[in-house]
Amino acid sequence: MPWVFGDIQLDPERFELTRSGEPVRVEPQVLSLLIHLIRHRHCMVTKDDLAAAVWHGSAVSDASISSRIRSARQAVGDDGVGQRVIRTVHGRGFRFVADVECRGAHCAGAAKSGHSAHEGGRPSIAVLPFTPLRVPQDLHFLCEAIPHEIIEALSRLRWLAVLARGSTFRFHGPQADLDGVAAALSARYVLSGFIESQHHSIAVMLELTDTTSGQLQWADRLVAPIHEIDDLRARIVVDLVSALEIHIPYNEANIAAQNGPEGLDAWANYHLGLRHLYRFTSADTLLAQSFFEHAVMADPSFARAHAGLSFTSFLDAFLRLSPDPAAATRAARRHAEHSLELDALDPFAHFTMGRSYWLTDEPKVAAGWLARATDLNPNYAQGFYASAFTAMLLGDATTTLAGVETSLHLSPLDPLLYGVHGVRAQMLIQQEDYQAAADWADKAATAPGAHHLIAMIALVANGLAGRAAQADRWRRQAVQLRPDASARDYLTAFPTHDAASRVKIAAELHRQGF
Repeated sequence: MPWVFGDIQLDPERFELTRSGEPVRVEPQVLSLLIHLIRHRHCMVTKDDLAAAVWHGSAVSDASISSRIRSARQAVGDDGVGQRVIRTVHGRGFRFVADVECRGAHCAGAAKSGHSAHEGGRPSIAVLPFTPLRVPQDLHFLCEAIPHEIIEALSRLRWLAVLARGSTFRFHGPQADLDGVAAALSARYVLSGFIESQHHSIAVMLELTDTTSGQLQWADRLVAPIHEIDDLRARIVVDLVSALEIHIPYNEANIAAQNGPEGLDAWANYHLGLRHLYRFTSADTLLAQSFFEHAVMADPSFARAHAGLSFTSFLDAFLRLSPDPAAATRAARRHAEHSLELDALDPFAHFTMGRSYWLTDEPKVAAGWLARATDLNPNYAQGFYASAFTAMLLGDATTTLAGVETSLHLSPLDPLLYGVHGVRAQMLIQQEDYQAAADWADKAATAPGAHHLIAMIALVANGLAGRAAQADRWRRQAVQLRPDASARDYLTAFPTHDAASRVKIAAELHRQGF
């Protein structure tokens, strides 16, 4: 699937350059530079871009870049005077200016309006073998074992296309070219890594790169004693899954927003919907719903978009954003059922189905659906949070605490963090440990996205703990967020089965003016 310009043909999959049908001998780094320039031919490529893509971010001099540009021009029959193929933008970078004929799928979705190529659709990722740095020979197996475990874990994420190891493990070593990987495998993201042994410890460095822009999206470094390698391997998988759940959707939403509303595909609309979903305001929930609806119109079989509509309907009912909570409750169930019909293996579909049963006060039924969500994806932090919420409704303190701790371990910066802390606080209220409940409720109410019901948990916990000033603070916060907030809102949203605590909560809310 080559690119053709003049008598030159460049095949990025085979990593080959021919001229008039004859092979052209060229250094791999020069060929990587050519591939990068062609892939980004609709915009200028800066020297920093080239350093990141071709030299993988290593320090490189202007002279070295100029040398590779000269070699690239020579390989394609160009020179610094004519600049018919590669044009220098003085003081800024370079542009590939020759007319290119695309022959293959990798040419679809070429960059427009100055943005890098981005093909749309479900995000895809290639996990490359890691590179050993001063690692004993008996530990070299980790360079493939850890990426293999990562591939297995990521394959459970229904929103992310994960390339098989049989394809990605062909690319070995620190010089693995990201443009070559992207072109050969059609991978939108590449995860690469290094393993280093030092002073009886093992360090693993991870890097997530967007291949269309060459930009580093996320990096991390994890270290452990050599005798704790197994624990380190498990930590890597957990940390990575949590990071990807945040950084890839965020990047996808940014790209979709930059490209404008025209021609957005189902996945672009879905990611824009996610951007607004976790802001928990009436306006953002409406925007999220609109994006999910556009995703469904673009692809009626898109299970995740239907699950997104179940989520927005849930918020309409749970936060009383809709004037008809009963209709919103029915919609939450209907959209979740449709999502499951389309993809019975998607944890998000099971998550939304389970939460729809909170709205009808059927926590035992909810528990079954949420257990399926975490069975399908053992790294699903929000699934464990929702299971903890359900256990809290039933008064099961042990299961509640276990679910909360697991959720925090899997995703310490989750957009539902306020809910995780709020569940713990509500459970502690039921256990009459009001001081601890107030401490956790304060954390919940100060977390990003906390809505009026969380502020009400905080005022109840602090009120019962005798912290009058803090209770008053949260009372004012609840009223500010929702002027018509009522005790009924609280007791309806949290239909706990512990009658004694409900009486105390109702009395405290009444005392606080609700």
